[in-house]
Amino acid sequence: MPKLILIRHGQSQWNLENRFTGWWDVDVTEKGAAEAWAAGELMRDKGIAPDVAFTSVQTRAIKTLNLALEAMGRLWLPVTKDWRLNERHYGGLTGLDKAETAAKHGEEQVHIWRRSFDIPPPPLDAGSPFDLSGDPRYAGIAIPDSESLKDTIVRVLPYYESAIAPELRAGKSVIISAHGNSLRALVKHLSGISDADIASLEIPTGQPIVYELDAALSATDRYYLSER
Repeated sequence: MPKLILIRHGQSQWNLENRFTGWWDVDVTEKGAAEAWAAGELMRDKGIAPDVAFTSVQTRAIKTLNLALEAMGRLWLPVTKDWRLNERHYGGLTGLDKAETAAKHGEEQVHIWRRSFDIPPPPLDAGSPFDLSGDPRYAGIAIPDSESLKDTIVRVLPYYESAIAPELRAGKSVIISAHGNSLRALVKHLSGISDADIASLEIPTGQPIVYELDAALSATDRYYLSER
C-alpha cells in the first residue's frame, strides 16, 4: 500500500524572528537546514523511499525537500512545485512580529486570526512592501490578499485530488514538503479532523509525518516517523 510522507519546512528566518510569514519568501535558518537534513537521514534509516515529490513554490519548502532528498540519496526524484501548496496568506499581518501584534490588537483577536477555521486576517494593504503581484512565480495567478484555513483548504484539496492522489493510486509513495497550514489542510482531510479541533493541531518543523493508506486512500495509520 502507498505511503504519504508530509514534512513541514525546517525553521525559517521569520520563524526564528517570530514574524507572520505566509506567502512572503524567506529562507531556512542554519537550524532549519539541519532539521531538513536530519529528517532525510531519519527517513533513509527507517527505510522510507518515496517515488515522487511535491512542494510549494516557496524557498523554505523547496530547500527542505532538496536537503532531505539529498540526505536520503534520492535527489534524483521527480519534483513538482505548485503554488497551491503554499502557506496560507497572512494578509495585513505579513511581516509583523507576533508578540507586538498581540500587544496591539489583543491576544484573543490575534488567536482568532491565527487559529479560527474561517476568519482570515485583515487584507494586505495596497502598495504594501509585501505585495507579490510582480513576482514571476505568480504570473497569471489571482493572488489572495488574505486567507483563512478554510480558504487554504479550498486550494490545497483540489490539487491533492487532481495531482497527488493519482500518484498514490498508482502505488507510489509520495513526499510533500510544505507549510504549517497547507499541511494542516491535508491532515484535516486525511484524518477526518473537525473544523473546531483542527485549530489546536500544531505541526512541528522538520518532523516527517507518515500516512499509511489503503487502496481507497483512506488512512489506516498516521505517525511521526521519529516515534517509530
